[in-house]
Amino acid sequence: MYDILGILFLSIVLPLIIIGHYTTKWRTSRSLTNADQQMLEELWDDSQKMESRINALETILDAEVPDWRRKV
Repeated sequence: MYDILGILFLSIVLPLIIIGHYTTKWRTSRSLTNADQQMLEELWDDSQKMESRINALETILDAEVPDWRRKV
């Protein structure tokens, strides 16, 4: 009797426990940590600053060297 219960436990219950464990781990790892969220916000701010600087440089180049885009 105990042999059958052991086999059922190993073949049915244990795999379900393992699948549940790794599913929970996978769900929690999908979300960003606070440090990741902060780094992402800083990168976003930096990219916005860089975009405005590039736009300013392009405006200056358009005024001073009208055909600079064709040279690049």
